Amino acid sequence: MQQEAGRAGAVLKIDLSALRNNYSLLRSKLGAAACGAAVKADAYGLGALRVSQTLVEEGCRHLFVAHLEEAIALRPHIDAIADSVAIYVMHGSPVGYEAEFIEHRCIPVLNSAEQILAWRALAVARQTELPAIIQIDTGMSRMGLSDAEVRAWLADPDFIRGIKLQYLMSHLACAEDQQHPMNAQQLALFNSLRAQLPTCGASLANSSGIFLGSDFHFDLVRPGAALYGVAPVAGQANPMQAVAHLQGKIIQTREIAAGTGVGYGLTWCSTQPSRIATVAVGYADGWLRALSNRGVVHIDGIAAPMVGNVSMDTITIDVSHVPHDKLAPGALVDLISVANTVDQVAERAGTIGYEILTSLGMRYQREYSDAYLSASPAAHVATPTETHP
Repeated sequence: MQQEAGRAGAVLKIDLSALRNNYSLLRSKLGAAACGAAVKADAYGLGALRVSQTLVEEGCRHLFVAHLEEAIALRPHIDAIADSVAIYVMHGSPVGYEAEFIEHRCIPVLNSAEQILAWRALAVARQTELPAIIQIDTGMSRMGLSDAEVRAWLADPDFIRGIKLQYLMSHLACAEDQQHPMNAQQLALFNSLRAQLPTCGASLANSSGIFLGSDFHFDLVRPGAALYGVAPVAGQANPMQAVAHLQGKIIQTREIAAGTGVGYGLTWCSTQPSRIATVAVGYADGWLRALSNRGVVHIDGIAAPMVGNVSMDTITIDVSHVPHDKLAPGALVDLISVANTVDQVAERAGTIGYEILTSLGMRYQREYSDAYLSASPAAHVATPTETHP
């Protein structure tokens, strides 16, 4: 449920200018390959509708979601601003729902022989060709045709009868680690299978795969997390701009004596008189419990540690060194910012930036702007905002 402006306990600001710049940067690395976008999981928690519209305005013509329901929700809004935007459903069709892809002009990624046979049967029944992507497994063991299924396909000319194969697709398992030997192994296998389908387009690279170089780009790339500011290459400086800025509101501040416990289970105890602020964000908002006693937030540029366990609706922070005038009820605390990036938050939580973004809940007041974060890497810029209803 989207919060009424001002009533929410936290504000999630999404910088569409940074999103545009990230898309432009990724596209600049590609040569002739098309740059699509993964907007699944509500565009990694940032709002699939606004994100998709922004990317389409920037020239993106290939959108990827996970579920049919996501595609159906997007289609009318995308049609309102551009023609010929393909929306691909990466999980393929739910069993028995193949006809809805035609109705809503969505394209399945066919991941198994069963999905291929169902899509082929629909094409034959309707006496037409139906577009699709076929995914092959090159080593991730997650989705896609196995080696045996690919061999059966190549031996049977009717295997994809009635299917207009747009792209042969696979997914990289270790692309963020540029030295991982699996990258070269997957590329070699993908190339060997693609050589037997010379008229078919090809798509292999995700966000990190783009940075592996042109050999991985083929005809279409599918960035996701990098668009939203997550670092694409492990151990290297992040070239992407921050898109998400999350701020929680202070509910109250209290003084506690030395030896006082804080939060459920009293997992943190003050060693000296301290000042504790309670902020209206918790694990029900996607602020992970793993950040208990490990997270750091910022108040007007001053770092403050999270203390005690993350609760369902609140966190507590030690603000003993923060001036009183910055701690009024309703004052904003930076949870994700240019000074505390999504990757830094993820590292403290023992996870990845993907999980941090996709966990963000719907209780936030969401605001979209073109200049929250991108104007400067070190400072926030106050600009007019647009509140997403």
